[in-house]
Amino acid sequence: MKQIGVIGSSYCGEELYRTAYEVGKLIAEKGYILINGGLGGVMEASAKGARDAGGFVIGVIPTPSKRDANRYCSAVIATNMGHARNMIIVHSSDAIIAVGGGYGTISEMAIALKEGKKVVAIKPEIRLPRLVVADSAEEAVELVG
Repeated sequence: MKQIGVIGSSYCGEELYRTAYEVGKLIAEKGYILINGGLGGVMEASAKGARDAGGFVIGVIPTPSKRDANRYCSAVIATNMGHARNMIIVHSSDAIIAVGGGYGTISEMAIALKEGKKVVAIKPEIRLPRLVVADSAEEAVELVG
């Protein structure tokens, strides 16, 4: 079964939250597993969208306590690794969809691209070589499918 990583900031505005929700919903509707960082913002929104559509969400959190994950995660991996948990998300994903995001998201995109994974971004703050930019949640999910 395909595993799609969804990455983005813990803090996002309403527009990015709605976009991430739609990305998660569409991933679940395709029958894919969603992997993300398990916290708030884009991670919470994509997890909520996937769960509302009957999907399965793996949250890979940076802290030692599973209680820190958002309530929409189906399973939680508590790493106590801080930002190093980004490596787990990238290596466990068949492809990555980035929704907005800051430096942490940029680092995950760079790692994924270096590993030869397909990375699709919606409203990226920075353009990286081989990064594919999508204009909508629908386009992003189609491009990683």
